Amino acid sequence: MRTNPIGRVAAVLVALEGLGLGALTVWQIVAIVAGDTASIDSAIALIVLTAVGAAAVVAFAVAIWRGRSWGRSGAIVTQLLILAVALGAATGAYAEPTAALALAAPALGTLVLLILAVRAAGREAKDEASA
Repeated sequence: MRTNPIGRVAAVLVALEGLGLGALTVWQIVAIVAGDTASIDSAIALIVLTAVGAAAVVAFAVAIWRGRSWGRSGAIVTQLLILAVALGAATGAYAEPTAALALAAPALGTLVLLILAVRAAGREAKDEASA
C-alpha cells in the first residue's frame, strides 16, 4: 500500500523524534565521559534504554513511510508517552512549563497527523476491498 502525503509528513516528524532520541543518547555518553554522573551503572542502563527507544522510533518512521500499520500504531503510542512526559514536566514542585510546551506541541501535531494518516489508510483499504 502506498503512503499518502499526510503519512509521509508524519513519518518525517517521527523520524526527527527518533533522531532527537539519538542525540540524547550521545549527550548521555558525553556526560559519562565527562564524569558528570552519580551512578555509572544507572547511566549505562539509561543510555541503553534511550538507544533502544531511538531505534524503535526510527523503525516506526520507516514503517509509516512504507505504509505499514504497525508503524502508525507504535508512533501513536510514542506520541501519547511524550504527552505524558510533557504533563509531568508541567506539574509538580519542579515544573517547567516552557519545556512542557516544547515537548507537547510537536507531539500533539504529530499525533493529529498520525490519526489522519490512519483514517486515510482505512479509506484506501476499504476502496481496494470494494474494487
